[in-house]
Amino acid sequence: MSPTLSEQAARLFPPAAARHTDLAIVSAEGAYVTTDDGRVILDFASGVAVTNVGHGHPAVMARVRAQLDTLVHAGHNVGVYPTYIELAAELVELAGGDRKVFFANSGAEALEGAVKLALHVTGRAGLIAFKGGFHGRTLGTTALSASASAYRGGYLAALPAVNHLDYPSAFARQETEEAEVRRCLAQLDEYFDLVVPADRVAAIVVEPIQGEGGYLPAPAAFLRGLRERCDRHGIVLIFDEIQSGFGRAGDMFAYQDSGVVPDALVLAKGIANGFPLSALVANAELMQRWPAGAHGGTFGGNPVACAAALGVLEVLRDGALANARTVGARLRDGLADIARHLPYRTDVRGRGVMLGVELRHNDHTPAVEAVARVRAAALESGLLVLSCGVHRNVLRLMPPTTLTAAEADSALDILAKAMTVA
Repeated sequence: MSPTLSEQAARLFPPAAARHTDLAIVSAEGAYVTTDDGRVILDFASGVAVTNVGHGHPAVMARVRAQLDTLVHAGHNVGVYPTYIELAAELVELAGGDRKVFFANSGAEALEGAVKLALHVTGRAGLIAFKGGFHGRTLGTTALSASASAYRGGYLAALPAVNHLDYPSAFARQETEEAEVRRCLAQLDEYFDLVVPADRVAAIVVEPIQGEGGYLPAPAAFLRGLRERCDRHGIVLIFDEIQSGFGRAGDMFAYQDSGVVPDALVLAKGIANGFPLSALVANAELMQRWPAGAHGGTFGGNPVACAAALGVLEVLRDGALANARTVGARLRDGLADIARHLPYRTDVRGRGVMLGVELRHNDHTPAVEAVARVRAAALESGLLVLSCGVHRNVLRLMPPTTLTAAEADSALDILAKAMTVA
């Protein structure tokens, strides 16, 4: 008998290429994936928040096929081409104008570009990020991340210095949101007073909704506090929307709900619905001071990936963005109803189709095993969900923005049954 795809993977790939499941996926359409043994599974992972408008959306694929027939690669450092220009113009407009764009392939590349921009234009060396944050796997973005020591432990000698401060987490700390915001901003002020002066800090990097850290939305007051301090001290404020951007949180970008505008915005994952693409969209005046040779890459802004991203924008504008809010509210209400009947302390949170359910025991310790059992039971019943949080005690729901009400209800039925085994 020939080895299965999963058996071949165990032979071909190192432990560093670990997976969330043992599934072998051979095809996908809309909100469903099909495995090599014929199972059709409702996909609430979306390739880890990538297929934001569903697998193989016709509007996206039509643009991709048309682009494949005309230009597959030119190299943005060789010449420009239509989809590259059109997408950049769209992003500038969506981000409020007076911006410039740099395209890359992955979120880590774009975020590293944002940090390089901040270091270059400020002439400073200090960087601040937040506990629970995850920003990528390159050395630079590994240094910024603080969601698991396993991501950092083997590279400590090579990591650039980054100071990690607390991100507001009212439920985990059993505090009010207001008290958490005050505490975290006071900690930042103390850092400026005791550790590194504010005028030596180049950038503050923050996720408006923490992804790996537990699907934790940052309170608007916290983001406003960061913006005020960055303005006061000449610090570049970088919003990492690799996971929360492009409709996932019910707005085009999650930060729009707060009214706070960053100096630099980093986008990836859902931007091209599965094609490798990322973007740094930053203040035009800062970008104009970033000279040729300061950053680069061969494949960034690939014509086909840019075409896919333009298709994603078309789908979001044609109703998927509004649907993310509607179906997301339906899911959140259903999850809250399920959570009320669980023998755990629970926090149902998130926006749009970026939802988390944190489980803790009555003594407030993380219910890690319970989340693992729920995931396994849900998958057995045909629903793929992942986990997140620094303790992995948060169920992470990432369906596409195109999810139907019937599909949402089906997922809720499966989760209600799965949670009886928790």
